Amino acid sequence: MLKYTAKRLLQSLITILIAVTVTFLLMRMLPTDYYFTEDQLMKFTPEQKEAALEAAGLLDPIGEQLIRFYGQLLHLDFGTSRRIQSGIAVTRVIGSKMGVSLRLGVISIGISLVAGLLLGIAQASFKDKVIDWIGTVYTVIVNAVPSLVIYSLVLVFGSKYLGFPSLYSSRNVGMSSVLPIVSLSLASIASYALWMRRYMVDEMTRDYIKLAKVKGLSYSQIMFRHVLRNALVPMVQFIPQALLLTISGSLLVEQFYSVPGMGPLLTDAIKRYDTSVVQTLVMFYAALSIVGIFLGDLLMMIADPRITISGKGGSR
Repeated sequence: MLKYTAKRLLQSLITILIAVTVTFLLMRMLPTDYYFTEDQLMKFTPEQKEAALEAAGLLDPIGEQLIRFYGQLLHLDFGTSRRIQSGIAVTRVIGSKMGVSLRLGVISIGISLVAGLLLGIAQASFKDKVIDWIGTVYTVIVNAVPSLVIYSLVLVFGSKYLGFPSLYSSRNVGMSSVLPIVSLSLASIASYALWMRRYMVDEMTRDYIKLAKVKGLSYSQIMFRHVLRNALVPMVQFIPQALLLTISGSLLVEQFYSVPGMGPLLTDAIKRYDTSVVQTLVMFYAALSIVGIFLGDLLMMIADPRITISGKGGSR
C-alpha cells in the first residue's frame, strides 16, 4: 500500500510537471506582441518593447526560462497577473474565483451522485419496465444532444416557466445558482445511472444470486443485501472522477450563465496572454484530475479489501 502510494504520487508529480511544461512552452511560442496591451503597442517604440521583454526575461534562451520557471514552482511562487488584475499575485486572482466554482461543483456532485445512483437502482430493480425506459431515454438524450443545446433548453424552461434567473447574480446567489447547478448535474446523473444499472444487472446474472433465490430469499433481500452491495464496489471508483466531469463542464457552464468562477478566468487569461494565470490554472486542473483518479483506486480498494492495486505483472 505504502509503496503503491509513493509510486503513484511520483507519477502524479511527473504528469503535472509535463502538463505545465507543455503549457509553458506553448505560451512562449506565441508572438511577443501578445505580451503588451493595445495601448503599449501603440505607444512603445521598438527599443522600449525590447527593453520590456528583456526585463521580463522573455528574450533569454528557452532553457533558461524553463529552469527559472521550475525554480519558482519549487518556492511556490506562481507569479503575478499582468492582464487580469495587473500586479496582483496569481494565487489571489484564482482564490477570488475558486469559491464560486467549488460551491457550484460540490452541490452538483452531491445532487448527481444521489439522483444518479437512485435512478440506476430503480432501473435495475424494474428492468424493462416504464421507469427503466424513462431512464434509458434520459441517458441517451443527455449523451447524444450537444451540451449547449441541453443548457439552452434548461435556460429557457427554467427561466420562462419556473422563474429562475437566467444569469448568475451575486445579489441573488441562491436562486441564480439553480440553473447552473442543474446544467452541471445532468451529465453526471446520466453517467451514474447508466453504470449503476449496468453493474446491478450484471450482478443479477451471477450464480450466487441464483443460489440465493433457491434458498428462498425475497427479491428485496437479494437486491439490497447482495446485488446493490456488490454493484457499489466498482461504482466507488467513479465517485472522485465525478469531480473531473463537473470541472470540465463548469468551464462551459460558467461562461453560459456568466458565473464569475474559474471557467471564464481560464479562457480570459488565454485570450489576454496572462501566462502566469494560465500556467497556474492548468497545473490546478491537472492536479485535480490526477488526484481524482488516484482517490478512485484507493476508495475501490477500501470498499473491497479483496482488490489489490499493485502486484506482479502490473495488476491492480
